[in-house]
Amino acid sequence: MRHFLYAIFFLSFIAPAIAVAQTDSPAPSVETGTELAAPNGVDYIAWQGLADRIEAALEVGRASDTVFLSLREQLVEWRAEFSLIRDANNIEINTLTTQIATLGPLPADGETEPAILTQRRDELNVLLSQAQLPVQAAEEALSRANVLIGEIDALTRARQGDALVLHGPSPVLPANWAIAARAISTTINLSISSIGANWGSDIQWAELSRDLPLTIVLTIIGLALLLRGRAWVMRFRAGISQRMVGPGRRVLGFVVSLGQVAAPLIGIFSLLEAVRRAGILDLRGQVIVDSLPALGMAFFAALWLGGRVFGAPTIKHFVIDLESAAKRTQGRLLMALLGLVYGLDYVLKNIAAYEGYSPEALVVLGFPLIIAAGLFLFRLGMLLKQLGQKTETSTKGQGFHARMLPLLGQILMVLGVVGGAAAAIGYSQLAELLVYPTILTLGVLAMLEILHLFITDMYGLLARREASQANEALLPVLVSFVFALLALPVLALIWGARVTDLTELWATLGQGFVLGEARVTPKTLLTLVVVFSIGFALTRLIQGTLKNSILPKTSLDKGGQNAITSGLGYLGVFAAAIVAITSAGVDLSSLAIVAGALSVGIGFGLQNVVSNFVSGIILLIERPISEGDWIEVGGQMGYVRDISVRSTRIETFDRTDVILPNSDLISGVVTNYTRGNSIGRVIVPVGVAYGTDTKRVEAILRELAEAHPMVTITPPPSVVFQGFGADALDFEIRAILRDVNFVLSVKSDLNHEIARRFGEEGIEIPFAQRDVWLRNPEVLTGGSAAANSVPTPNVDATKARAALDADDLGQNTDGEGSGEGDE
Repeated sequence: MRHFLYAIFFLSFIAPAIAVAQTDSPAPSVETGTELAAPNGVDYIAWQGLADRIEAALEVGRASDTVFLSLREQLVEWRAEFSLIRDANNIEINTLTTQIATLGPLPADGETEPAILTQRRDELNVLLSQAQLPVQAAEEALSRANVLIGEIDALTRARQGDALVLHGPSPVLPANWAIAARAISTTINLSISSIGANWGSDIQWAELSRDLPLTIVLTIIGLALLLRGRAWVMRFRAGISQRMVGPGRRVLGFVVSLGQVAAPLIGIFSLLEAVRRAGILDLRGQVIVDSLPALGMAFFAALWLGGRVFGAPTIKHFVIDLESAAKRTQGRLLMALLGLVYGLDYVLKNIAAYEGYSPEALVVLGFPLIIAAGLFLFRLGMLLKQLGQKTETSTKGQGFHARMLPLLGQILMVLGVVGGAAAAIGYSQLAELLVYPTILTLGVLAMLEILHLFITDMYGLLARREASQANEALLPVLVSFVFALLALPVLALIWGARVTDLTELWATLGQGFVLGEARVTPKTLLTLVVVFSIGFALTRLIQGTLKNSILPKTSLDKGGQNAITSGLGYLGVFAAAIVAITSAGVDLSSLAIVAGALSVGIGFGLQNVVSNFVSGIILLIERPISEGDWIEVGGQMGYVRDISVRSTRIETFDRTDVILPNSDLISGVVTNYTRGNSIGRVIVPVGVAYGTDTKRVEAILRELAEAHPMVTITPPPSVVFQGFGADALDFEIRAILRDVNFVLSVKSDLNHEIARRFGEEGIEIPFAQRDVWLRNPEVLTGGSAAANSVPTPNVDATKARAALDADDLGQNTDGEGSGEGDE
């Protein structure tokens, strides 16, 4: 029934379009009703059959993971083909849509349009339907393929989750020990017997005689590199460290230290090749021998990581600084033992797969490795936890390591205990998931930290920076962050994710998302970023050329030069953004709705920001103020140091920076003391004592003002007799200065000269004086005498006390209580 419905759908949806699109060509052939070619060459009947079979298998749910994996691979192939078809006719569809839009809107009810326009519109609509038909069919098939792939992935993940909590045979049961002992003894006996049977045979002696020199050489090289290779590399690295200094020593030392892993591995491969050429291995021995390089890689790589993380006698640049050499040795040993356990588990898995061990035997043989791995993780967690606690108590500010090491140590301790307990009670799958991925995760994290140190040293070497400067630089952090992102898929695979899960995620990201009528994909974003970065770099290059080479040679002032470079920067960034968007294939017209929504948000939520931006543009164009001007606005006075697109920075006279929004400079009152020129006026007030000859004072002040080199001759300075003050005759010197920036120093110079000249001429500079009149002074004198003598009850003393009481109550309010006056 389902096949019949799909056939009806196909004939009703696709066949008419085929007939319209190929009116001048023969109809596609149909062979026995099982094969029908669409205009784009896709066999949709075959696709429908595959999809039906997969849906039936999913409904039953009894197929194996291998079968579902094979079906999924077929779905991925079909989906890739449908994706190509979906994007095949975009140019033609966009062209036809534009042509239809140029004909104008459809006539309203009751209106007509010329017949030629109606005919042309119908022709274009038919062509558009023909172009959209394969796309629509591919979209429908693509959505169905995505659903089926998602169902297969969900079923596979559910099975994986069920396997983790599946209770299996317990390794602590004695009955299972006998099974495991028989299995491993059988493997050992068969291996020994096969070696004994092969050794001394005519074929073996013939092979050994033919390759005897090469076998001996490989054996010697292998033993030498395996036993002494690491020591030779460490000695060579120590010699380099003594001859070099700076970041170059650490960079070269890191590269050379990789030989500590490469040399033993080469030795292992040489020994294994010598064993193979000896001709004593059968298929079982070949399986065991092929697993040994992975064991050596795990052990020596873990040993190298431990040295780079915890430090070694020849390594002074490491990640975690332990307090003593004994603890550093302990950390390196625990890392090496974890690598050894992981490698032994890999060898055991290969042997078990070849021999076909029973679940009981495999669980018992793997149990000691899980217990050992859990113990080593627990000990390593204790070491990191203790280090983190000591770092926390010994430092006031906690860094990243100080915060994360205690947490990491606790996680390792918990996983080590839980993993061993789960394996003991029969949950071997869960135990392996907790223990072995943790070991690999530790290796990845350690490698990321080591790479960060190497990248920092490389940056310091290339940029010729000191170690402290390189550690504070941003570029090494960004590069390390990129490596951390690249490590995320590796960590996902370690913790049980399948390659198909990652490819599916990448395919989903590759499809992108729809913004308006445009589809944004990672390729689109990458193109946009690259093109915009190139445009931005060119803009900065042109700005730098104008600012440093061209504009200084013109007659423009500094403010005009800054306005030109800033305006060019804004235009360049805007042009780079437009070119980047169009180069990425994003239709700007499709973003009209989004832009309209953003404009509403800007109007309500970002109006202050937009106001400051527009004000900054006005400041750069009209230039009412420029960099270096002395201005006063909103009670703030200082020099303009920078005019940006949002705000202006003013440096006050006490060397503090004040950030003013540009809208305040446009809408507020701004006093610019140096706009156009630096000429300004200084006013120096002077007071002389009453009785002084005013004409003589005026002549002296004018003479002093004219003698100052900063005072202009035209217009000449003037002296004003302001009036009669409370304490002095008030004069003012009013003079125009060549540079108003020196107004304070000029004022100080004139005051010094006035004080000197008035002293020579005998002219007094008065200060404020106050006369204090005391009412009834005899009462105060009598009261004081009475206080120092034995009181006698007489009338005069009583009157004196009454007068004093009256004064205390505020009855005497017309006298001054202080002899201090105003200056």
